Formats: sequence, structure tokens, C-alpha cells
Amino acid sequence: MRIYMQTMYAPEQPLRFYHLHLQPDLLGGWTLVRESGLQGAKGKVTREFFAEREAAERKMMQRRDMQLNRGYRVVFREGSARSSE
Repeated sequence: MRIYMQTMYAPEQPLRFYHLHLQPDLLGGWTLVRESGLQGAKGKVTREFFAEREAAERKMMQRRDMQLNRGYRVVFREGSARSSE
């Protein structure tokens, strides 16, 4: 599951991105990878580990909602959560 978001274009503000990526690990857990920064530049990467997919998906949706409230918009989405959003 993957969600890519960007801020809206404004001449006085540089474009920013926020990328969320959920992936399974080799031990049966899940990793939520977050990358954020200025568009076109290397971003900051953070990883959070979860024992269960549902917990990782909940955290991913919380992070998505936080960024939507900050003015980001979803540009690309791949996959879907098992539970309803």
C-alpha cells in the first residue's frame, strides 16, 4: 500500500511531498515507511515497525489525515486498506 501527497502550488512556497509506504518484513511484521521533504530533493525517511497489519494501516491512515489537515493532497494511491476508511 502506498500514498503519495503534495502541497498545492503557490509561487511563494516550495512544493513539498509526503510519501507513505506500507510493506511486510521478513519476520511476519509490517513496516510503515514515511518520506517527506521538498519536491525534487532527497527527503527525510522514517520507519515504524508493527507486529500486525491492521495496526500499521491505522497508523498510516492517521498520518495521511494529519497531512491532509496541513494542506497536502493525495496525488497517487496504490493498494487499499482491508478495513473501511
